[in-house]
Formats: sequence, structure tokens, C-alpha cells
Amino acid sequence: MKPRFRWRFKTNPMFQKSFLYFILLSAFVFLLAACAPVSWQQPAWVSAIQRPGIDPFVQNQQLGRGINLGNALEAPQEGAWGVTLYEDYFTAIAEAGFQHVRVPIRWNAHALAVPPYTIDPDFFDRIDWVVEQATKNHLLVVLNIHHYEEMFIDHRGSKVRFLALWQQIAEHYADAPDTVLFELLNEPHDGLTSFAWNEMLPDVIAAIRPSNPTRNLIVGPGNWYNVSQLYTLTLPKEDKHLIVSVHYYEPFHFTHQGADWVSGSSAWLGTTWTGTNLEQRNVESDLGKAARWGKENGRPLYLGEFGAYSRADMDSRVQYTAAVARTAENLGMSWAYWEFGAGFGAYERGTGKWKAELLGALVPAE
Repeated sequence: MKPRFRWRFKTNPMFQKSFLYFILLSAFVFLLAACAPVSWQQPAWVSAIQRPGIDPFVQNQQLGRGINLGNALEAPQEGAWGVTLYEDYFTAIAEAGFQHVRVPIRWNAHALAVPPYTIDPDFFDRIDWVVEQATKNHLLVVLNIHHYEEMFIDHRGSKVRFLALWQQIAEHYADAPDTVLFELLNEPHDGLTSFAWNEMLPDVIAAIRPSNPTRNLIVGPGNWYNVSQLYTLTLPKEDKHLIVSVHYYEPFHFTHQGADWVSGSSAWLGTTWTGTNLEQRNVESDLGKAARWGKENGRPLYLGEFGAYSRADMDSRVQYTAAVARTAENLGMSWAYWEFGAGFGAYERGTGKWKAELLGALVPAE
């Protein structure tokens, strides 16, 4: 069995000598403290599994503004959809002013199809690298299960494998810092109805909690994380370390015009979004419903995806993106834009530069 995730550091001789001095000094301070009448406080380096955890409302504020690393690790194989992740992407994201990355991952493409459903150790290494790059750049990181299509066709037949994947992921990252969050399943839909998802949720959470009792988990409602489905979502009341997510792509005929995976979307080409009073009110009304649900149920809200496809005109995309982001912020939501560098992307991977208008809509200059 592959060992748990561990932090890896490269050291030089000077660092090693300094580290030895640090250890000796720490031992001396510890001996002094043992004789002093002061109360003990838990040091920062205690592993995450031993910590009381971060309040989910506090962590939701820490998530702040984020971006999805889409079309990379949720593809059947990384690179199959044109995106491979590189170290400089994380630096660019942090320097642009984002606080976190959401990492969509197709774990089921990298695990055995038969018991014990073992996840490929090399794939774990790749995700470890992603976590390390994010953490090195002071970014929080959301790891999810994405595009598990079998779950939406036959959730009963896929459940045992799905739970086994989460048990492995949870145990592997049990000692990762609290800045790593787990998102249970992206956009349940079709055969995995809201009712079926509610039935499954306690078992999914139970697969994670033995190794991660206080890590904050992200969960969304059925029907593609639709805001309207929040009122059907049933969560275990005793588990306080939950953040609730919704996705927002309304009006769909604007945000997905010309998308080749959406039937009939070519007919929507030319649809604009100009920030009229009605358009603004619709965004505020839709996201306001999510905020009210969060307040009524005592759960923080995370807008895990929003954006407009590149076939829309840039001015409309910029106005729409800014309106959704600012509305979410005004309602106390954290958010993650969809996505970094593909069809919805705010970053030009070929030139290594941000699309200035979109970046300004997401992270306005202060």
C-alpha cells in the first residue's frame, strides 16, 4: 500500500546546519518551558489529523477568490484535452491575487475497476505534486472527484468503488495541512438524483472521517449543483466541518453559446450580456437564494464554478464575470472561476500571460 502523503523538501548543506542549530535551540527552549509555570499550546506543526480543525466559515473566507485548473486532471488522461499543469501556472495564479485553486480530478480513470479498487501510486504522486505546488505558493487547494460518469448512470453499482476511492484519498492526505479541502463529487445529476445523493452522503462522509475527523469537506446539491436544489439537500447536522457549493452558469444560452458539447448551442451565438438592470437583478436574485439558504441552515457557501465560454464576445464575458464575482463576494461567498487556461480560460498558456480584461473582472486592481 502506498504510504501517506508526506511533505518533501530539498535541502542544501547550509540549511541542514541551520536546521541542526534550530533543533538544538528548540530542545533548550523546551527544557526551559518544562520548568516554567506556563500553559502549553499546540504547536503549528502538529499534523492535521490531531488538530481541532478550522471553522468552516473562517476557511470559506480564506478560500476567497480562486480558479479551477480545468481540462487537465479531469480529462481521461492529463493532456488529452490540451492542458497539462506546470509549476509556473501556480506562481502566476498566486501572483495574480487568487487565494486558492480547485482541482477537478478523474480519480476513477486511475484506479482498478475491481476490488480493492487501488489508485495508481504514480497518479497519487502527480496529485501530491499539485498539492505541493499550490502550498508552496500559499494557495489553498480543493481536491474533488470529477467526471465519475458511472455514478450518474448506476450509482448503486458504483457506490462501493466510489467509497473505496474516497477512503484511499482521505487516508493518503490525512497528514496534509488544513489548507487542503476535499470536495465529494462534482455536480451529481441524471441517475444520481437529489434524493439518491442525499441517501449516499452519510456513507461518503463516513468513509473520510476516520482519517480526517475535522477536515473541511465541500458538498453540493443534485441537478448539477443547481441553486434551486439547495432546498432538497440533506446534510448530517452533527458534522460542522462542511462547506456547501453551488455552480452558476445562468443564463445558459449566453454562457455556453457555441460550446461543441452542448447540443444546439450554435444557435445562441451572438448572445450578449451587457449588465442591464434586469440582468444584474437576475444574478443577485439567483445567488441571493443560495445565501439565504446558507444563513437559514448555518452553512458557508462556495461558488465553485461560474464563467462564460470563449465564443461569447469579450466585453460581455468581462461584464458578466465581474457581476457574478462581486455579487458572490457581497453575499459572503468564496468562489472559483471556471477556468484557468482552456475554453473559458482567463490565462493564455501559449504566451504565459493573463487576459487582462478577464483578470481585472476577477481580481480588480486596488
